[in-house]
Amino acid sequence: GHVQLPPPQNVTLLSKDFDMILTWTPGEGSPPDVTYTVRYESQERMDKWIKVPHCKNIHSTSCNLTCVLPNFVKVRARVKAVSGRYQSPWVESQFKEYHLDVELAPPVLNVNVKENLIHVNASFPLATCVESLSWMYDLNLWEAGSEDKKQYEGIFRKNTVTIDTTALRGNYCLSARSSFQSIDFKHSKFSQPVCVLLNHKG
Repeated sequence: GHVQLPPPQNVTLLSKDFDMILTWTPGEGSPPDVTYTVRYESQERMDKWIKVPHCKNIHSTSCNLTCVLPNFVKVRARVKAVSGRYQSPWVESQFKEYHLDVELAPPVLNVNVKENLIHVNASFPLATCVESLSWMYDLNLWEAGSEDKKQYEGIFRKNTVTIDTTALRGNYCLSARSSFQSIDFKHSKFSQPVCVLLNHKG
């Protein structure tokens, strides 16, 4: 009879930190030498499964599709297991759309303290293909230990924000999140706070 390999399980197209990644787990009883091959299709061209060259006969159980998938259209991916002459059936993920389903990552803050000014800019761990999208970031400034946060909202990510600190004295912290207006407003978690000592007369 024709021996089939156990199909991959838990096949999921997930968006994490600006990336779109297909993940799966090996089927139960898979041989140790098993490899996987991934393809995807978009809703614009159903039944046309497109090869993903960097995810052909791979040993890992994930495939980064970030800059492979087309933007603004729902896509899904599928994966099969291969071992020698044997292969499993294809297993498909659910449909996802990059913009609507993308999960944002918090920005990395770069804080530069000058005499009476703080210069802050944010960088994102973005793949080049999504660089052009209009992520923004929201910035919070507060005195360490205080709950009272001053918010700077919707600051465009390529700009440096300058904050006048003449009136501030003591230990102040900054934190930011990335936000994105698609059909609805989305945002990431806030980044780890960066704290600086201001106008310290030492």
